[in-house]
Parts: sequence; structure tokens; C-alpha cells
Amino acid sequence: MGKLTILALRVVIALLLAGAVFVQVRMVPLLSTDLIEAGAPDGPRIALLAIVVLGILCVQVVAVCVWRLLTMARRGTVFSHRAFRFVDVIFGAIAFAAVLMFGIAVILAPGETAPGIVLLICGAALMIGGVALIVLVMRTLLAQAVARDVEAAELRAELDEVI
Repeated sequence: MGKLTILALRVVIALLLAGAVFVQVRMVPLLSTDLIEAGAPDGPRIALLAIVVLGILCVQVVAVCVWRLLTMARRGTVFSHRAFRFVDVIFGAIAFAAVLMFGIAVILAPGETAPGIVLLICGAALMIGGVALIVLVMRTLLAQAVARDVEAAELRAELDEVI
């Protein structure tokens, strides 16, 4: 992966993390105020705010793990067993985000929210779950690449002995 590509991705990740912190610090309290003014009951309001904060935390966790994987890619060590830890955390965070999105649908379903909106939120939860499954497939590809890399190293060592 080129240095310019890694730099561009790091700039995007840094902006994403800064935006996520801004949303956590400034926008979530404003959302809480808006929900109070709209007369939302305390239980669903607190649950919705908790889901929003946890969802933002999932994005931050994924961003940090991708940053670490970029560092490994730059150093040429991404095809190692250490990379699995970051990929597993990314998978878990995205899967958890899918559950959180479905939780929003559960909170909104019994209220006055239109059924179409609840269905759209369920569809978004399904799409996020699909992204988690794509990450799982990518993890399998990483496992195959690591196995090939280990096999190549063993063959190189055998060849060095023969020579």
C-alpha cells in the first residue's frame, strides 16, 4: 500500500475520530434536550441516548483498529497473527453496532413512529450486520494469506538448507 494512500486514510480516520468526539460532547446533549422538549419518556430517551453513545464508540473502536492495521500494512507486518486481534475487534464492534441499530427499532416500534421508519431502521441493522459478515470473510482471507506466508517462509528455509 502506498504512502500517499496510507496518509489519506489516516487523515480520514483522524477527521472521523474528531467528528465522533464532537458528536459525543456536543450533539448528544443537544439530542437529549430535544427529546426532553418533545416529551419523550425517560426510559426510552435514556436508552436511545445510550445506544447513540455506544454506536459512536463502535465507530471509534473500528477507526482505531483500522489505524493500527494501516500501521501494520505500512511496516509490511499485516500478514501476521497479530492482525487477527484487530480484525476480530472490528468484527465485534460492527456486529454490536448492528444489534444497537435493531435496538433503536425496538425502542421506536411501540410508540407513534411510523411502521415504515421502524422497517427502514431494521433494514439498516441488517445492512450493518452484512458489513460485519463481509469483515468475517475478509478475516478468512487474511487467515489464508497468513498460512501462505508461513508456508512460503518454511519453503524458503528448506531451500536455503538445500543450497
